[in-house]
Amino acid sequence: MLTVDLKALGLKDGERLLDLGCGAGRHLHNAYYKAKIEAFGLDRSLPDVLKTRDGFAAYPDMTPGAECRFRLLVGDCLALPFPEASFDTIICSEVLEHLPRYEIALAEMARILKPGGKLAVSVPRFWPEWICWRLATGYHTVPGGHVRIFKPAVLQGAIERAGFQFQRRHYAHGLHSPYWWLQCLVWARRESDPLVKAYHRFLVWDIMRRPWLTRVLSRIADPLMGKSLVLYFRKEA
Repeated sequence: MLTVDLKALGLKDGERLLDLGCGAGRHLHNAYYKAKIEAFGLDRSLPDVLKTRDGFAAYPDMTPGAECRFRLLVGDCLALPFPEASFDTIICSEVLEHLPRYEIALAEMARILKPGGKLAVSVPRFWPEWICWRLATGYHTVPGGHVRIFKPAVLQGAIERAGFQFQRRHYAHGLHSPYWWLQCLVWARRESDPLVKAYHRFLVWDIMRRPWLTRVLSRIADPLMGKSLVLYFRKEA
């Protein structure tokens, strides 16, 4: 389930990409096969980094003697273990909403990205996220949960002040917003609620099969109620 449009990043052979807060590797795995890039994934969660590694292990070029073009690290996005101007592209998807001091992470991204490099950032969209907060306190107070809701202009301004030039924006996962609202409505029993389970099966069917019906529904729902806001930038030369 991709949030960032990898085609918009224009990945080229020989480039270095960092997936900052890579989680289980959904963007990193896909980017790795878009071009012959050197792919880095960093997350503070060791179990997630191990899931990313296991995902790579299933691919053909992990056979003995094949070139390994990825590196995985456990680390802190407030103090990145890379020298200046190390990367051509950075993806930071669904991370900044978790950080009390997200401006430090933006400064670190600006430090390690090459001049003219590309940055893709996604966060939960303001109004769908606001509904979740209103419906269930537990949604954002769980350990490691969201600490803020970003207004688009505030986030864009913060990234521009860090040294980036805004390129474009879009919204993603319009079909997912009702799923989260439904979970929040029945938060205490969300794992057993039959409606939540049924909607989850629908989303899995959509992700795995991509039928024409859900593709059409997504094109309608994404701009109207997309769960994620996705912003694209270039680092100033």
